[in-house]
Amino acid sequence: MSVGTAPVAVAVNPNPKIDMVYVVNAKSNNVSVINGNTNTVVQTISVGYAPMDACVDKATNKIYVTNSGSNTVSVIDGNTNTVAQTIPVGNNPHGIRLNPTTNKVYVTNAGNNTISVIDSLTGTVIQNIPVGNFPIAVGVLE
Repeated sequence: MSVGTAPVAVAVNPNPKIDMVYVVNAKSNNVSVINGNTNTVVQTISVGYAPMDACVDKATNKIYVTNSGSNTVSVIDGNTNTVAQTIPVGNNPHGIRLNPTTNKVYVTNAGNNTISVIDSLTGTVIQNIPVGNFPIAVGVLE
């Protein structure tokens, strides 16, 4: 199976009715969508420049992708496999994780040493938290 150039991250929607895998391709500036049942690429979605990471909200079937070269997060509608929204965040976003309990998305911004907190219900940044130097990953306990 072939995906884009420089695949750097994978996110999975484990819902058995959906069963899609999202491969972030840093140098192709896109996300390959793989059907988890057939293991075939079913679509390629253009996102911002230099995407780095992704996470899936399995309740809403939204996929969040950090674009380190665009300083944005692309929000993909998993029902249509199109970019539904582009959210400006901090400088050089890398890691991204969702807390499904609080409906918050956490984005590490390596270029300005912050974490942007996105309200996933409104699609807006509600807080920027100062952290240590060059954050590139984040984890969320559910």
